[in-house]
Parts: sequence; structure tokens; C-alpha cells
Amino acid sequence: MITTLAVSGYRSLRDVIVPLDRLTVVTGANGSGKSSLYRALRLLADCGQGRVIASLAREGGLHSALWAGPESLSGARRGAPVQGTVRKGPVSLQLGYASDDFGYLVDLGLPPPTGLPTAFQRDPQIKRERIFSGPVMRPATVSVRRTRGLVEAREGRSWSEVTDGLAPFRSVLTEYADPQVAPEVFAVRRSIRSWRFYDGFRADAEAPARRPQVGTRTPVLADDGADLAAAVQTINESGFDDLQTAIADAFDGARLDVVVHDGLFDLALHQPGMLRPLRAAELSDGTLRYVLWAAALLTVEPPDLMVLNEPETSLHPDLLPPLGRLIKRASERSQVLVVTHAGPLLEVLAPGTDGTCEVVLAKDLGETRVEGQGLLSRPSWEWGTR
Repeated sequence: MITTLAVSGYRSLRDVIVPLDRLTVVTGANGSGKSSLYRALRLLADCGQGRVIASLAREGGLHSALWAGPESLSGARRGAPVQGTVRKGPVSLQLGYASDDFGYLVDLGLPPPTGLPTAFQRDPQIKRERIFSGPVMRPATVSVRRTRGLVEAREGRSWSEVTDGLAPFRSVLTEYADPQVAPEVFAVRRSIRSWRFYDGFRADAEAPARRPQVGTRTPVLADDGADLAAAVQTINESGFDDLQTAIADAFDGARLDVVVHDGLFDLALHQPGMLRPLRAAELSDGTLRYVLWAAALLTVEPPDLMVLNEPETSLHPDLLPPLGRLIKRASERSQVLVVTHAGPLLEVLAPGTDGTCEVVLAKDLGETRVEGQGLLSRPSWEWGTR
């Protein structure tokens, strides 16, 4: 289980250390940094897929993703106006996490000037990567370290060089994840690649989930919900009735089946009092979204971590309690992080109970901070230096 998430230098997240539990609920006012935390976690996951540089490019490049305030806010906290200063440290965007077994840290920055003609001078580069054991990175707990192009693995009390030529746009997680040579790298990559993100679903008339699709066994719902009917059928055939229980809980005893015509899968929602079932194209937006969330949360292959960004969007308030019960059930099989500001959903998730924690974000001089977090309550974390 991931115990700590750390972000430094990303948008409003100048230096945020977040404790995680089996079920973590992230709340806060609009503009407090909830979406930035969600995006930062996605960037961290992209490291395991080899996509972090491309993902930063889609955000407008590293300069658009960096902390937008001054390097230090100490003067502003004493009442002085916020103003830019001459930078003392390097341009840096750092992401990391610690878990019960291994932790991972990545430090991204700008390439040094070479004087050579190139159109890629503003491309972000991976400056450092560390894989460590325990809750905090210490010199004694690091098992794999990457500094620019040099990658080394620990061998007893010494270090063994793996390569001295790793490209700055490639991660050690994608290049050296051999379970025989570097089992720690393999374990971290396998865990990160299992993380699953859902950031709302389309429910308009042209939504992929409304169209009949050729069905194959689908243990994991696609992030756009296009294979919804196949995912529902996979869950129904798994031998568990959790999905039917969730549908009946939300829609007064309804039942959800899948019909197959010429290999095309489509939903069929049977409701008490109706003479025929409703197909996916006929479902209301809220009903379809709830079915999508149910199929995502009740996956037959639960990930190490599932992250949900504002799942309450476009749902009727009456559907939020059943959705909350679904999320709690999912947290029994996976670690779940939910970004939300819906009161009815918070009531059901009951942060503060065993295995559940609430992280409230707030803005202070443009910087996202965790409410109530002080020197003694802030999780231990060490970024190290380049």
C-alpha cells in the first residue's frame, strides 16, 4: 500500500506531502489544487509507461507545468509583497511516493545549453531517479539510483554500474526492469503500471459507452467506457453478484444484463414496472455514468491503486450514497484515492474511520497546502539533491 505521495514544483503544488490510507478522500474548495494533485499522480504513473515527457508536452511543456510562484515565499509570509527574485536552485519538478515495500522518486528539469542547433532545447529531461525501501529515502535505503545518464544498482555495500548512457528522455523503469538483474525496478514498474485512473465518463448521445461493440472478455474497463457491455458481462460471469447488488441498490431493484446480436454486445437494464429493458442508447446520462462507475470499481482485476477524479459529476444526489458504498467496497480489494467535494459522498465514505483518511487542500499565497498539517503531522520525506 502507498503510504506517502510527494509533489514539488508542479503548478500550485510547491511542496506537498500527502499521507495516504486504504481509502483516501481529497477535498477542498474550487481552485485549491485537487486537480493538480490528480494530474501529478498521473504524471508519476506515466513514468512507468515511458510517457512522462510526452504527457508534459501535452500540458504545454515543462514551463507550463512548473510552480508559478516565486522560489521562496518566506518574505510574503512576513507581509512583504509577492515578487519574483533571481533563482538560486535549478528548475525542478519532482514526484515521488513511498509504500510498504519500495518507493520511487523522479526529478525532471531542463536540458543544459549545448550550443548545438536543436529545436528541442526546451524538452524536459529526467535528471534523477531513485528506488528505495522504507518510508523515507536515505542513502542506506536506496537500491537503484540514476543521476543523469548513469544508472547504478546496489550490490551489498558497493554500487554496480548498470549503464552510463541512459537517454535523458527515458526512465529507468522502462529500460532496466529485468526481474533477474534489477528486481526492485521490476517491482516498482509492475506496481505503477497497475495504477488505474478514471476522470469522468462521457454520457452524451455519441458517447462510446452507448454504442454496441464487438465483445471480448474485458477484465478492465477502458478509461472512455467504450467496452462497457463487455466489462459488465465479464463481471457477471465472474461468479460474484456485486454488480447486480449495486444496480439494485441504486435503481430500486433493477437488473443489468448484456444482450448479444451478431457478436455485438449491448446493455439491457430491466426495471420493475417496465415491459422491456432499456438499451445503453436509451439510458439517462446519470444512469449510464453510474453503470460505468460500477463496472470500473467492481473490476475482476483490481489494481494496486485506483484514482477517481470527481466521480459525482452529473450524478443525481440520490445516487451518491450508493456510489459511496461502491467505492468503500472497492477499497477492500484495492487502494483507492477519491478527489471530490460532494457532501453526500463524503458522508458515506466517512473519512476518519479505520483505513480511511481525508486530505483537505487549501490555498495560501497561491500555494496548495494540506489543512491542519504541521511540522509534527507532516509525513517524513526527503527529496535529496542533484
